[in-house]
Amino acid sequence: MSHNISYSTADKADVLAFLGSKGDLTADQLRRLESMRRYARAYQDNLDRQGVEWGLSVPDALEHLIAGRTDSDADCAGNAYTTALQFVIDFNASDSMHLGTYSRPSTFFGLVDDEMRRLGVPADLLPHGFLYGGTPVEFPDIPWSTDGYPAIGHLPLARTKDAAEAYRAVLDRMDPDFRHDVQELIDKLDEEHREWERATEELDWYTQDTLFFRLV
Repeated sequence: MSHNISYSTADKADVLAFLGSKGDLTADQLRRLESMRRYARAYQDNLDRQGVEWGLSVPDALEHLIAGRTDSDADCAGNAYTTALQFVIDFNASDSMHLGTYSRPSTFFGLVDDEMRRLGVPADLLPHGFLYGGTPVEFPDIPWSTDGYPAIGHLPLARTKDAAEAYRAVLDRMDPDFRHDVQELIDKLDEEHREWERATEELDWYTQDTLFFRLV
């Protein structure tokens, strides 16, 4: 089974504003919350048609997050919480962009990490670490998804240039099997850094600070 990795940018504070808010939100945030609820119900309807049972519905998981709870003991609660949290991110983020499709992304990027580590890339910039690193520390803890997917990762936008430059410095010494995918990642990180730098300098309302990754 293949897995897709996509990404978007957001202000993590905008996402956090919904978590534990108990509905104490602005009018604009309440409109977004209603959209999240509609998407959660549609997603659950699709799961139901497929006969997929997580023990916690996605709409209920979303309501738990809004209430400040992540305490369901359902076997696949992590799947529902992660899916619901992704809706919260999506409705506070830029349009989603595709990074790649992999049959075993965790295995592949684990090997990339090993190669980069051998070549001196700092541990906090290794790609598996941020692709599978979960949400920022300020976010509530949620159970891991069964079988590891869906998953959420993140990288501060302020670190995208550091990561791209570190990868570029070792690219020609990496195993050729990794180079194409690492070059793709470099290109995406370069692009996000340029946009973040431009927007930060030119737009006084711009506050996005985090690159969020979605793995499904």
